[in-house]
Amino acid sequence: MKEKLYEGKAKIIYDIGSADTFLLEFKDDATAFNAQKRGTISQKGPRNRDISAALFRYLEGKGVPTQYVESVGEREMVAKRLRMIPVEVVVRNIAAGSLAKRLGLAEGTPLKRTVLEFYYKDDSLGDPMVNEYHIRAMDWATQDEINAMSDMALKVNDCLSEHLKGHGLKLVDFKLEFGVDRDGRVILGDEISPDTCRFWDLKTNEKLDKDRFRQDLGGVEEAYTEVWRRLVTV
Repeated sequence: MKEKLYEGKAKIIYDIGSADTFLLEFKDDATAFNAQKRGTISQKGPRNRDISAALFRYLEGKGVPTQYVESVGEREMVAKRLRMIPVEVVVRNIAAGSLAKRLGLAEGTPLKRTVLEFYYKDDSLGDPMVNEYHIRAMDWATQDEINAMSDMALKVNDCLSEHLKGHGLKLVDFKLEFGVDRDGRVILGDEISPDTCRFWDLKTNEKLDKDRFRQDLGGVEEAYTEVWRRLVTV
């Protein structure tokens, strides 16, 4: 028996009668530009669940603690209950999206070093960019938690960049979310998928992520399926 606790833009959270875990259902709904653009991507939910599960399992093997417990059904994931930190950590390796616009860089410009950015997770405010001082002043996270998120984000970047390269994918940038478990440990949560990452083909720079939906490039379902094929079925 499951009871809906919360429905977001990409997932539904269900109570399954456990004090330690809940159920995440991955939706086919697609949104962009703070939900100003809406649509549906066929099989997005199952693809994102499978890709996230595969990458979470890989990261666990590299010593990164994650929220993932197991996959069930076609589009659901059992996940650890966490106190989510309302801060998104964005990791950037190559200029794209808002960074390219803000700094006047051509999309695809490699950055001389990895850039970390923080955003306050609040749809009504448009997820504004913040820094460590804002995070501490608003008591969203302690300094130790900020340090843990930053260190873990950089480790995830190192691990995934190399792993994805082996599957013919370039990790341009990505968003991570973190939570704190009952023992006070910072844990990687949410998802890692074409919804939250920019994946480009290593040889052609073809976009294989949600930018195809954002920019009306077509072939959206095919892009998600291609990432799924490379990371899950091979």
